[in-house]
Amino acid sequence: MSILFVLLTFLLVISATYFRKGAGATLQVSAEVPSFSRPKTPRISNELGFEVPKGYCFHPGHTWVSDEGRQNARIGVDSFAANVIGKLDAVEVVGLNRWVRQGQKLMTLTFDGTTVDLLAPIEGVITSVNHEVIKNPMLAVDDPYRDGWVCVIKSPELSTNVKNLVQGTLVAPWMLNSMNSVRAMAQQLSPALAQDGGLPVKGLLSLLDPNSQRKLISEFFLS
Repeated sequence: MSILFVLLTFLLVISATYFRKGAGATLQVSAEVPSFSRPKTPRISNELGFEVPKGYCFHPGHTWVSDEGRQNARIGVDSFAANVIGKLDAVEVVGLNRWVRQGQKLMTLTFDGTTVDLLAPIEGVITSVNHEVIKNPMLAVDDPYRDGWVCVIKSPELSTNVKNLVQGTLVAPWMLNSMNSVRAMAQQLSPALAQDGGLPVKGLLSLLDPNSQRKLISEFFLS
């Protein structure tokens, strides 16, 4: 009987130790899960008259990527798109937990009844959406590189995908070229909107007729 009691006691001790370790391991894993409630504050430099966040990569369709580590990347709308659109009534992401390919439709921006589809800068699964920007779409315009981020994508091929994006010293010249091109196109589509130097007219898209809007959207947002 005493032997049976000793065996039962031994088993209880082992079980208690196992569950304590299991709980501790669960807590440790939970603590390591990154939080995407707020982005890291980017270091902004002024290059060729444009604000350029260091370490960000840019898709030719004017979305940006910030590597958050562990194959996670935060995605947003760049300042060129924010300025040209000017006002946003809605931001809609294609779907949480959905796999998107690089260059595939990722989000739809809506203003004054007009929609603009923006493309995924990388491939992966959408793991988080910024509900603040869904509630207040103007965040994506007013603070595009920080609180106006749109979603987070888990991208196993992140290091490969970013090789197809504009980055480093190429960002500022690319932005400058985009600005010059949109000014030239605006002058052609609507001479009254032409201006010299600096950013194009804020909210330029909303000032164009529907046909001109589609031409500009196709040219600069590739959709």
